[in-house]
Amino acid sequence: MSYASNSQSAYQLVVFDWDGTLMDSIGRIIDCLRDMSHDLDLETPSEQACRDVIGLSLSTAVNQLFPRVGSTTQEALQMRYRHHFARRADEPLPLFAGVEQLLTELQQRDIQLAVATGKSRAGLDRMLAQTGLGRFFSHSRTADEAQSKPHPDMLQQLLGVTGIAAKHSMMVGDSLLDLSMANSAGLAAVGVSYGAHGEQKLLSCQPKAVIHQPLELLAHI
Repeated sequence: MSYASNSQSAYQLVVFDWDGTLMDSIGRIIDCLRDMSHDLDLETPSEQACRDVIGLSLSTAVNQLFPRVGSTTQEALQMRYRHHFARRADEPLPLFAGVEQLLTELQQRDIQLAVATGKSRAGLDRMLAQTGLGRFFSHSRTADEAQSKPHPDMLQQLLGVTGIAAKHSMMVGDSLLDLSMANSAGLAAVGVSYGAHGEQKLLSCQPKAVIHQPLELLAHI
């Protein structure tokens, strides 16, 4: 199947979410969120509840999952999440099939690439180094550098630093948070159906498209 598009793209900047969009990490994040609740003898959140907070900053995610616990417990939950994620740091997480080929093709078309993620700066930098994908991205924004999704701050910062207008930019992500953020910032939004949220949920944000594998994005650039 061919995913070729016109050589003259309408888009000069494509911003990617990380977890569930480029990296197949949703399962591990859910495990760590549930493990942290076990550690503090709290009710285990459902898988769907965990999926719905992926992409938020960690503090916001914990607050959404456990809104009735005090600040001390919320801080302890964050520490336990970081512990569980760190103890599995040596277990490699795979990229989705076709991601590197997609990024290579976009880079060859002189499209700037960026990341907007709910990960911390340290977490993103570690993943960029482990995967070797850092060479593709000119800029990135993380949860400790901007307001948490779905606030448009991450995208507004990226537009500012690149000097590219929103109308020439696209956001690609796997959750309602990503697509809502794109809508608020005036970027075209493309959902991926293989991450936190499925196609039907993503369509509620009226994206330009929902794709089912990374290389399908080339047909919409």
